[in-house]
Amino acid sequence: MKKTIQSEINIGMVGHVDHGKTSLVQALSGVWTDTHSEELRRGISIKLGYADCNIYKCMGCEPPYYTTEKKCPACGSKTEFVRKISFVDAPGHEILMARMLSGAAIMDGAVLVIAANEHAPQPQTREHLAALQITGIDKIIVAQNKVELVSDEDAKENYEQIHNFVKQTLDIDVPIIPISALHKANIDVVTSALEQFIPTPKRDINKPAKLYVARSFDINKPGATVKQLKGGVIGGTILEGTFKIDDEIEIAPGIQQQKEGKYERLYSVVTTVQAGGNVKLEEAKPGGLIALGTKLDPSLTKGDGLVGNVVGKPDNLPPVWEKTLQAQVTLLDRVVGLAEEKKVMPIKINEPLMLTVGAAATVGKVKEAGKNAELELQKPVCIEEGSRIAISRRISGRWRLIGWGIVQS
Repeated sequence: MKKTIQSEINIGMVGHVDHGKTSLVQALSGVWTDTHSEELRRGISIKLGYADCNIYKCMGCEPPYYTTEKKCPACGSKTEFVRKISFVDAPGHEILMARMLSGAAIMDGAVLVIAANEHAPQPQTREHLAALQITGIDKIIVAQNKVELVSDEDAKENYEQIHNFVKQTLDIDVPIIPISALHKANIDVVTSALEQFIPTPKRDINKPAKLYVARSFDINKPGATVKQLKGGVIGGTILEGTFKIDDEIEIAPGIQQQKEGKYERLYSVVTTVQAGGNVKLEEAKPGGLIALGTKLDPSLTKGDGLVGNVVGKPDNLPPVWEKTLQAQVTLLDRVVGLAEEKKVMPIKINEPLMLTVGAAATVGKVKEAGKNAELELQKPVCIEEGSRIAISRRISGRWRLIGWGIVQS
């Protein structure tokens, strides 16, 4: 297979805080995704992290051996390129659940990381698995990390805890792989599982282009002259269609006007297209994470200012729900993310709920409760009718996942 320079799939790295998600990404890709200053200080992921990784196959081994190396670690033979994947490293801390849910909107599959030295499941392990279910992600593998910290007997007991938890939650068998990300033990088994259980989904490049904005940047250095200034950069995933240099684009819902308070759509032109590893492209297709350089004022894209927006060709975007959103609501039986079990109570009139709509998060005040709810939006969202949204409630000072809704007209 010919080597491609654009990643073709996004795989989420999810799980409870400090269970080793970022370490596993580094073991697979060689990239440490926690680069924000506060992340480095606190030792946890705060923003969504990204890293690309090439998967290779050794044809000389039987069964075929998958690796991230150009030379087979098992037999020393030269390997053959299979595909490039992007990892989305999601925050595991409970106060950052909204960011994890936003990240789930661009995931095609996921690795659920569970530490062997803690009882399984931990609160955010439950919450992240529920989030994957709600967002429709069903291609999942489990990495039982940190096995080097426990005895064989304790590792087996923890394995059974994980197996019972996942089986009861998903009602299907998923691979559970004992690993040590720190020592890169069994990383080849994870690589093989990625190929076997998380295939690249079929995509339609002939549909109107659509990209969820997961990050946005001002790439200009302090002190740059006017002639040196570059337009704002939008980062995210193309869901369908393609983007290429010189394409005219529309961004919705856009930005809020300070005087009127209304949101105004943005229009610009693509000046550069870039894949992971600073690889420049003429055209980007669906799958993986890309960055679009634009002619936008960089102050608009600075500090993730456009996260949650949707980018497309002019007049081809999903509808924008300005003030209210109607949804057919399904609530979970129990609140996930809490140490103790708590029943999910029906939603109430005037109750504020956090809604994760695609890559966007907003608060919706309940105007009509029940199976078919009407929610007054704090800020507008751009989403197709029939799409699924995640619903969270403020419980014990945190937003907790309580259910999902299907957008209706």
